[in-house]
Amino acid sequence: MKKIPVKVNLRESSNTRRQFLKIGSLAVVGTSLLLSCNNDDDSGMTDPDDVFDLGSGDLGILNYAYALEQLEAAFYTSVLDGSYWMSAGAEEKLILEDLYKHEVIHREFFKAAITAAVNGDSSKVLPELEFDFSSVNFGDRNSVLATARVLEDTGVAAYNGAGAYIQTPDYLVIAGKIVSVEARHAAAIRSIYMDDPKAFAGDEIIDANGLDLAKPPSEILGAVGQTGFIKTEFTANQLPEE
Repeated sequence: MKKIPVKVNLRESSNTRRQFLKIGSLAVVGTSLLLSCNNDDDSGMTDPDDVFDLGSGDLGILNYAYALEQLEAAFYTSVLDGSYWMSAGAEEKLILEDLYKHEVIHREFFKAAITAAVNGDSSKVLPELEFDFSSVNFGDRNSVLATARVLEDTGVAAYNGAGAYIQTPDYLVIAGKIVSVEARHAAAIRSIYMDDPKAFAGDEIIDANGLDLAKPPSEILGAVGQTGFIKTEFTANQLPEE
């Protein structure tokens, strides 16, 4: 399957003003479900032995988070290549550029962390995924920000849900730091996109106890799978279902 190259170099900006978005720190999965159905084979079938499985335990959770960060990094790469961002106001351009930089850093962090954890065994590291964002109009503000809102809200809920399954304390600390940044992303997008001044902490994402929602990997899989953004098939047979 042809891979879409993902940019690694961060774009530089001469404007150093940042409101509250800072790089302060360094989330589909499911039972036997495959992410994406796009296939280059004429038969339309995929050999199960050729499909990557995220794995179990902490490794599975790390690969899970890596998949989500690949998705977000690829999305914001497309945003910065689109005509909406190029013509957007200064504040929105800065916010979206910050989000791009953060997600690329997160993606590369997980790739390095997983590679180190498996002693360089690439067969245990989720490969670079291929994406299809053809349903998003990157020249349209509403299309871009509506998609960003869904991805960021989903990412926060994914990290919160996955935290319960992390066994290694150091990994849990890192996940806590990253989800705090993802929550800033979600709040920023909601603030510039939604008319309600309270939308940054809306009732649909904050529960009655004042906590961000937490969703299990299987539920995140359903949400991400429905977007059709991820073309590369993989399984999550060994991760918790709820």
